[in-house]
Amino acid sequence: MVNAISVLGSTGSIGRQTLAAAEHLGLRVAAMTAQRKIDLLEEQARKLKPALVAVYDEQAAKAFKIAVADMDIRVVSGLEGLMEAATFAEADCVVTAVSGAIGLKPTLAAIDEKKRIALANKETLVCAGEIVMRRAKEKGAEIVPVDSEHSAIFQCLMGEVSPIDKILLTASGGPFRGWSKERLASVTLEQALKHPNWSMGRKVTIDSATLMNKGLEVIEAKWLFGVEASDIEVLVHPQSIVHSMVQFSDGSVKAQLGVPTMETPIQLAFSYPERIESHL
Repeated sequence: MVNAISVLGSTGSIGRQTLAAAEHLGLRVAAMTAQRKIDLLEEQARKLKPALVAVYDEQAAKAFKIAVADMDIRVVSGLEGLMEAATFAEADCVVTAVSGAIGLKPTLAAIDEKKRIALANKETLVCAGEIVMRRAKEKGAEIVPVDSEHSAIFQCLMGEVSPIDKILLTASGGPFRGWSKERLASVTLEQALKHPNWSMGRKVTIDSATLMNKGLEVIEAKWLFGVEASDIEVLVHPQSIVHSMVQFSDGSVKAQLGVPTMETPIQLAFSYPERIESHL
């Protein structure tokens, strides 16, 4: 069990669920970051009292510093601030919940400090998976995936020593599963943002509607688990009960099942190798 965390992207969907899981487990939130949503960030900071807060947008950082002037919080900004939060000495686990390739440098910096990485930023592995996984191995840093599918695979492999024969990566199919080409021509933004099973941030929800997100997850799985893309099969599973499966050389298949919520893999990333009672 980790003791204190730094949350990169605390105001996003994963970030908010991360803070809820941390509260349930009694973990200290030592540092948090956001891009520019300083109203929510201030609310989070006043509740959890982190020692360090990084606001990526320079102007928003200035406004946030004024807003929390009555609190004992060090406020930093820009990429340097994000890096400081990722390497903050008081945190032994870094949750990378920022969106996009901006998460790469802070993740590498946290690995260099031998932090546990609760990885929710798939772009880090999509754009530099070989570098990240090699660095983690060299430094002895743990990477525990927070994506529901990759957490499921991670859980299926807990305690296993046999090589993977195949990864069965599940996909809900999104809101447009089964739609004709003609019907897809008139979809709206509101329809694309209405995922049938999951409550996620806007970018991931849109990427899920187009299935682009699943393509990224295939790349992420390749690097996380050291397999070839040809060893990964995507299965459409509309109910989102089986989060993913692993097939072994003897033909056995292990699956991880659960309710469609990100708080389960987030909590496991903190408690691994133990399982802690959920508040859900």
